[in-house]
Amino acid sequence: MLSNTAKDYESIIDRIKPVGNVYIEVKNKLAEQKEVVSKIRDASSIYNTFCIACHASGVSGAPRFGNVNDWASRIAQGKQIMQDNVIKGLNAMPEKGLCMDCSDDELLQVIEYMIKDL
Repeated sequence: MLSNTAKDYESIIDRIKPVGNVYIEVKNKLAEQKEVVSKIRDASSIYNTFCIACHASGVSGAPRFGNVNDWASRIAQGKQIMQDNVIKGLNAMPEKGLCMDCSDDELLQVIEYMIKDL
């Protein structure tokens, strides 16, 4: 049998109310995290985290790091096309190479890092 009296509701509230309070200080945590990320997110670290698995070996046709023959036709298309392909994904490469929190500028820096000595 259900009851809808105010006393019943108060009784329920008393039974389920929290035992205590939790305080989590988050005031500057986000700013600190962004600062840490910006310090470690250079092109080399992004490449070594997200790109190396395919671009070191050339798996599924990925242009190999430092291999001029693999990159020549892509370089001829221009950096904007290469950046667009990375952002949207191409063939077996997923969108953004799975670096979903990488900015477009970071992705361009990784491209430049991969082709800098060619």
